[in-house]
Amino acid sequence: AASSLYGSDAMGGVIQVITPTPSYQTEKWNLEGRALLRAASADDSLTARLSLTGGKRGFAFGAGITFQDFGDLRAGGSTGDQKPSAYKVHAADGKIFLEGENHDLLLNLQYLKQPNTPRFDELVSGYGQTEPGSAVFNFEPNSRLFVHGRYRLRGSTYFFDELTINFSFQQIDDDRRTRAFESTQEIREINQSQTTGITLQFTSVPNDRLKLIYGGEIYLDEVSSKRFTRDLESGESVNVLGRFADGSATDSYAAFIQTEFQANSRLTLTGGARVSFFDISIPKADRDIGIDKTFEDLTGDMRLSYEVSPSVRFSANIGRGFRIPNVFDYSTLGPRPGDRFNIPNSNLRPETVLSIDAGVKIISERWQSEAFIFKSRFEDKIEAVPTGSFTPDGRQVVQSSNLNNIDLWGVEFGFRYNYSDDMRLFGNLTYTRAEEEFPDDRQTAASRIPPINGRAGFFVQAGENLWFESFLRYAFRQDRLSERDRLDPRINPQGTAGWATFNFRTGFEMNERLRLVFSLENLFDKAYREHGSGIDAPGFNAVLTIEKRF
Repeated sequence: AASSLYGSDAMGGVIQVITPTPSYQTEKWNLEGRALLRAASADDSLTARLSLTGGKRGFAFGAGITFQDFGDLRAGGSTGDQKPSAYKVHAADGKIFLEGENHDLLLNLQYLKQPNTPRFDELVSGYGQTEPGSAVFNFEPNSRLFVHGRYRLRGSTYFFDELTINFSFQQIDDDRRTRAFESTQEIREINQSQTTGITLQFTSVPNDRLKLIYGGEIYLDEVSSKRFTRDLESGESVNVLGRFADGSATDSYAAFIQTEFQANSRLTLTGGARVSFFDISIPKADRDIGIDKTFEDLTGDMRLSYEVSPSVRFSANIGRGFRIPNVFDYSTLGPRPGDRFNIPNSNLRPETVLSIDAGVKIISERWQSEAFIFKSRFEDKIEAVPTGSFTPDGRQVVQSSNLNNIDLWGVEFGFRYNYSDDMRLFGNLTYTRAEEEFPDDRQTAASRIPPINGRAGFFVQAGENLWFESFLRYAFRQDRLSERDRLDPRINPQGTAGWATFNFRTGFEMNERLRLVFSLENLFDKAYREHGSGIDAPGFNAVLTIEKRF
């Protein structure tokens, strides 16, 4: 858990993806362009992106547009196209970066829209089904608007060496058009979430051995939700209960501190804590359940890194994470994946996790590897629990509840061996096992736990401008299923079969401005499904990527 810096929801860790920020150190104006085109055969897809960056010392900008067109995905073997699974994506982004001697300002804008995206697992019959859950189930549309500003001030003061202020606004539209199988009632949903955030972070380096990061944040989130039905025969429209209570809001406030201490030349200690406050308000709106609750929590994590030798390092981490019940948990009313129908529950409390991991990392001239063991204990896990009822169209009625505890543990191993200057071998393997404990002390396998999986291959630099690699992706059979898994139409009740695919890629730098990458994925057209997925994996797939810089 990474709850010190990232708070609620960071229960399993954090993956941070940061888009490039242009910066120039010359007085002369610079202008650079990049065009990318990618085509793939398994889904007859085409991706095109055009971006432009420019600027000089003190000022830089970047902008880009992206278009993606995905056809129906062809599965391996003789299964054929999986219809309907086609969709399109439109996206645009832009950045402005102003830089002074000891401070800078970044303005960032991102927008993405999927106009019409079908939910494939709702539109085809799954395991244990004689008919699909829906005749129509489209996200129509999905979109995201993100506006972000960051100001940084660098300078040695008594309180900090760097001050960072972030302001952000995000709007997510999750509109839907659905119709149950053999029904004449079409349902339209208009769901929107708007989140405004402000963070204040100080970084202080009092001496060579100590680094402090501390600050606070405020996030204000508001949800609007409306739903109406239209009779396809009569054309009559009627307002009905929305998926969420219209006007629901979650306000969060937090203060945090994290320290990094270099105890000696070999030992580094890191620790942090966060105090969080939440105010959740869900009006009765168009339903009888209203909620006005506050939560507070103290979480933290500690890390240890010890250099056993110049090439061997031991690392251990422990952290307590948490997740508050959100608007989705408290008030969702409507279909959920797995042929289920959710009803609200106002009596929920936060779920927590205590995680620990330890392992070694080995780095030498030719060999890089790591091996870790991890264990997590989830308590008061919020899960969708069957109520014993079914909707008129056959969906199982479920309700979120703090029902069970889960013990999860596993091991991870990865390596990269430089056989020569031009060739390296690589591979990784992950094993996870989890047990779910019920209030009556009964234990079963936890839900949707992946099987042993990983990859192994080799990479060859065949010349100054040419490289190629070949690798095997694999997963073992997973037949340790929970009761929920066995009823999930996306999962074979007998277990998900193991699989392996062979893949090949090569890249060629025609010149410093033109690059080609060609891939052959799932070379033997293996028919398989990732465990828990609602759609079969791609069959044989030829992919060509062309990148041109100008």
